Amino acid sequence: MAKPREKTGSTALRQIRPPPLSQHLRELASRRDAWLVLARNLIPVVGIYGFGWSAALAVFNYWFDGLTALAAIVAALIPRALRETQAKSVGAAWPMNLVRGVVTWIFLVGIVGLPYWIVLIPLHDLLLGNELRRQLAHSPALWLTFGSLAAGHFWKAFHLGYDALPDNQLKQRVRWDVYLLVLRALAMFMMAAHGLAFILVPLMALLLSYFEIWPERALGAVFGDPSRLYEYDPDDPTSSRRRR
Repeated sequence: MAKPREKTGSTALRQIRPPPLSQHLRELASRRDAWLVLARNLIPVVGIYGFGWSAALAVFNYWFDGLTALAAIVAALIPRALRETQAKSVGAAWPMNLVRGVVTWIFLVGIVGLPYWIVLIPLHDLLLGNELRRQLAHSPALWLTFGSLAAGHFWKAFHLGYDALPDNQLKQRVRWDVYLLVLRALAMFMMAAHGLAFILVPLMALLLSYFEIWPERALGAVFGDPSRLYEYDPDDPTSSRRRR
């Protein structure tokens, strides 16, 4: 009698290799929505190389957009976290809860957003340079644009219903959204660290298009089965990640 196969961990956590380039091209050719996504993401590329737009401003837009989206997701999760830990602080007044929420949010954005802070190192000249500071300082329209961008992320995060989702659905949705944003920052860092900052905008345009058209493939290539992201629990040894 054959011995039963030993349980070695969740198959959801094995990396999934993306299909070949030819399949991507066939799918791209047949999907009108994919072409629209690609065209929208290529607008900064056309602006920089065709109309003299600022490369520093375009790179800052990618960085700021990702970081504020991440901060918005964290902010949307704070009320639920405070409510679920309320038993430990029974009778706490709302001002104290507000302070706790803000402090927790700042701390988590600092930790979860670490890839975005690290990417400032190789992109120091672009993101912290005089050119970008001068443009931001003398253009109220840019302040309005980036403020609207951040407000849009917060509005979207608070209307996605994180607060009401069951635990597993919450883990799945949050990890899906956060992992894609973290991958964006890691990609920016690797491009800049390998001397590709001079073509970072076109590379980011292609990368963001891929994330938007095939998010499940981007996640699967790094984190395993994208439909089962909720299964990993760092506090549960039986759900440890074992890739083959």
